[in-house]
Amino acid sequence: MQEKFIPTSILVTGGAGFIGSNFINHFMPGNPGCRVVNLDILTYAGNLKNLTGVEGNPDYRFVKGDICDGPLVEKLLAEERIEAVVHFAAESHVDRSITGPEIFVRTNVLGTQTLLEASRLHAQNTPEFRFLQVSTDEVYGSLGPEGYFTEETPLAPNSPYSASKAGADLLVRAYHETYQFPTLNTRCSNNYGPYHFPEKLIPLMIHNIMKRRPLPVYGDGLNVRDWLHVKDHSAAIERVLKLGKPGEIFNIGGNNEWKNIDIVNLVCDLLDQRLGRSPGENRGLITFVKDRAGHDRRYAIDASKLKRELGWEPAYTFEVGIAETIDWYLAHQEWVEEVVSGSYREYYERQYGER
Repeated sequence: MQEKFIPTSILVTGGAGFIGSNFINHFMPGNPGCRVVNLDILTYAGNLKNLTGVEGNPDYRFVKGDICDGPLVEKLLAEERIEAVVHFAAESHVDRSITGPEIFVRTNVLGTQTLLEASRLHAQNTPEFRFLQVSTDEVYGSLGPEGYFTEETPLAPNSPYSASKAGADLLVRAYHETYQFPTLNTRCSNNYGPYHFPEKLIPLMIHNIMKRRPLPVYGDGLNVRDWLHVKDHSAAIERVLKLGKPGEIFNIGGNNEWKNIDIVNLVCDLLDQRLGRSPGENRGLITFVKDRAGHDRRYAIDASKLKRELGWEPAYTFEVGIAETIDWYLAHQEWVEEVVSGSYREYYERQYGER
């Protein structure tokens, strides 16, 4: 394990999104005095109300802007004397990438290259610097019924979204190999937890159950995902930033495989109890729909390198995490209603029916 890297100022891209906001909320209390600059363009999935806990903190600054805006990125890096970039900003919804891949290439590939180049030039005058690319296990493609993704698994993306993230990962690797630029790359499994936008499986199911609306499940529902609590993910990213050796890749997983239909059934049953409904009542809302194009069958992460080299492992059990997540959404219905009635409303209604 190398000497600990302690930045005094970091640029977080996409910090108003689901994982980015959870990371900021995790990082700032444990790192007093470290300046955190949040650069986010505030698409439909970005919400500054995710960050009310850090508003007013003199070490926090929000900047509305595009990661593809090179001059803006250069200006922020210089004026804030940034020592690390933690790069979350991305278009991330697979369904949207199938119907409109262009924005995924622009944001995820060109945006990453813009950040890398500005950071590379800035780092020439910054004694200590790190660029941490936050990626996904989807870049590896699909697994059969056995085995796990390791950091050596070849990239084989199957959707425009995962292809754009793989392209970004390869640019990060190229900048390290070509310029000896100090990069780090993390690839995580499916996240869940608070502030998750309700187009993704778990928050969508919770929201639709609350409304007694159909619960759309792709195909036969037997696709398998490894689930990771977003707070565990945030802690892992901080560990990689501070202790990871530049040039390395780290998989982050929850050791927690579930079939999609089993997740949906569990959420149904837990909400039967919480909403005072009859046992099995919510399961009656399940509606199997045409499978997603290119739907990967199984993802499963081997995170043993992260545990072995940096001492990280997940703190949440899924039983605790999913119960806590459901209770958070029940307690934050105002937040949910606001995000689904905003710029996302037209798409939401087209996909899942009227509210």
